[in-house]
Amino acid sequence: MSNRYLFSTATSRIDRGRVHRWLSEQSYWATGRARRSQDEAIDASRNYGVYDAETGEQVAYGRVITDGVTFAWLCDVFVAAEVRGQGIGKMLTAGVIDDLEALGLKRILLSTGDAHGLYAQFGFTPLADPSRLMTRTR
Repeated sequence: MSNRYLFSTATSRIDRGRVHRWLSEQSYWATGRARRSQDEAIDASRNYGVYDAETGEQVAYGRVITDGVTFAWLCDVFVAAEVRGQGIGKMLTAGVIDDLEALGLKRILLSTGDAHGLYAQFGFTPLADPSRLMTRTR
């Protein structure tokens, strides 16, 4: 797999239309997200992609919101349905963690409804006290 797919931190490589379709039409957390909102989120975040080495087609995406010093939030992680089960989620997550390692962040958070096992391989654990986490939504 390592030769077939390439990890990249280059925001310029992101296929914004594809990422928007994935998230707004296929994800459980961003259904209906406007294209403009997605583009603004990309512009304000650290972005990551996995690409088919032969065709250049993007097959996975993730982004991180961070202050670059103490905290990061890993979000919008998506692997195209047709390539799931090939280790692409692992490649993406490993690349993100490796990229963030140099920042020396104290905490990286994420929320997942279905990939607990994947993230556990990279040291993510459930919150010790989930009652400390709060949310405000619109």
